[in-house]
Amino acid sequence: MTWVNAVLQGVLLGGYYALFAAGLSLMFGVMRLVNLAHGDLAVLAAFGSVVLVDQLHMNPWETLIVVVPLMALLGYGLQRYLLNLTVGTTPLASILVTFGLSIVISNVLLQVFSPDTRGLQPGAIGTASIKLGGGLAVGSFDVLVFVLAVALLAGLQVLLARTTTGRLMRACSDDRQTASLMGINERHVYALATAIALATVAVAGIFAGMSTQFTPTSGPMYLIFAFEAVVIGGLGSLWGTLAGGIVLGVAQTIGGQINSADQILAGHLVFLVVLAFRPRGIFSRAAVA
Repeated sequence: MTWVNAVLQGVLLGGYYALFAAGLSLMFGVMRLVNLAHGDLAVLAAFGSVVLVDQLHMNPWETLIVVVPLMALLGYGLQRYLLNLTVGTTPLASILVTFGLSIVISNVLLQVFSPDTRGLQPGAIGTASIKLGGGLAVGSFDVLVFVLAVALLAGLQVLLARTTTGRLMRACSDDRQTASLMGINERHVYALATAIALATVAVAGIFAGMSTQFTPTSGPMYLIFAFEAVVIGGLGSLWGTLAGGIVLGVAQTIGGQINSADQILAGHLVFLVVLAFRPRGIFSRAAVA
C-alpha cells in the first residue's frame, strides 16, 4: 500500500501543478508567449492575500474575492500596454521582458515584506483528511485543490470552445493578421487572455500559500514546476497540462519514496526524458482549442 499511497499523493500533487500551469498554458496557446514572471505573479497574489489578512483581518478564503479580480485587471493592463509590444516579434523579446518583470516583482516584494517566510491558514480543512480504507488517507485540502484544478481547466476549455471570446482567442492564435483584417482587436483579445491567466495565477498562488510557506523569492520554483507540467503535457493543450502535472507529481512522490532526497530530482529527470523523446509533449497541439 505504500506505493499506492505514493501514486495517490502524486496525483493530488499534480493538481497543484496543473493549477499553476493553467495560466501559463493559456498564454502560450493564445499568444505563443512564455511568461517567465508567472511564478512571481503567483507570489504577488499570495502576498496580496497576506496584506488583506493582516490589515483588514479577512479570512484567506475571503481574500480570493478581492485578489483574483485585481490580478485580472493587472493582467489586462500588463498585456495591453507592455506585453503586446512583444507579440509577433522574436520569442526572445517576450522572454527578456517577462524575465525583467520577474526580477522587479521579486525585489519589490523583498523590499516591502523582507525575506521572512509567510503562510496563510486555510482553517480546519488544512488538517482534515479523507480515509479511503486499507490504511490510505488523503488530505481534504489536497482533494479540494485537485477538484478545483479540474474544474478550472474544464471552465477554460468551455470558454475557448463554446464562447464568442474563446473563438476570438482561437482566431488570433491561428492567424493574428487575418483576424485583424476581419476587424478583431487582437490587442484587446490578448489582454483578455492574460487577464484570465493572471486570475488563475492568483488562485494558484493563494492556494499554494495556504498549503505551504512562501517567500518573495518562491516564484522561480513555482515557474519551474508549472513550465515542466506544460511541456510534459503538451504546449497549448489544457487537458495535457493536467496530465503533465499528474505525471510530474507522481514522478516526484515515487522518487521521494525511493530516496527522500531525490524527490524533486525525479520530476526533473522525467521532464528531461519527455523533452528528449517527445519535445512537443504527450498531448501537444498546435494551439489551444
